Amino acid sequence: MSTPSQDHIAEQIAYDRDGLVPCVVQDWSTGEVLMLAYMNEPALQRTRDTGELHLWSRSRGEQWHKGATSGNVQAVRALRLDCDGDTVLALVEPAGPACHTGERSCFHRGELEPGAPCETLPALERTLAERARERPGGSYTVELLENPSRIGEKVMEEAEEVARAAREESDERVDEEAADVLYHLLVLLRSRGRSLADAERVLDGRRS
Repeated sequence: MSTPSQDHIAEQIAYDRDGLVPCVVQDWSTGEVLMLAYMNEPALQRTRDTGELHLWSRSRGEQWHKGATSGNVQAVRALRLDCDGDTVLALVEPAGPACHTGERSCFHRGELEPGAPCETLPALERTLAERARERPGGSYTVELLENPSRIGEKVMEEAEEVARAAREESDERVDEEAADVLYHLLVLLRSRGRSLADAERVLDGRRS
């Protein structure tokens, strides 16, 4: 069901001469850009009616329900419009890879190293989820997951170390110890079936 804000967006979209508008698709939880596609008015309406991303395929010349064949649908959490009204941003929760190649994002070629800082924690969370699922031998993460009390102890230990570094050591040491805190905190969250996004939602709710 549409909301007043969605109606406002629909009225301000500037479609091109072919009746299309670019749609940038971004992961709701991590902020990672997943793909670029196009919408026309029917695709926008179907997206709003169903809550799942619908697009227009320029190559096939037809409406396209993203994931209808693969099962990798994208639940739309928000639609936003740029300042000129000629680009839509769809914030989605993907059920699987966005790319037809099986890659998480369609933007998996080109200058990939070093990774952008915004990609680091989402990638780490996916690695932790894989370790929790597959339980490979010799994994430090698995060792922690199998000893919940130790995870809490490590978070406290690393928090003290970053505090000490902030008091007494170099900026580089602060960065290193802060990275240790983040890693162990994410393992702790994984052990409880939580994610960084859950904590971020709490912070977002505290904004005034």
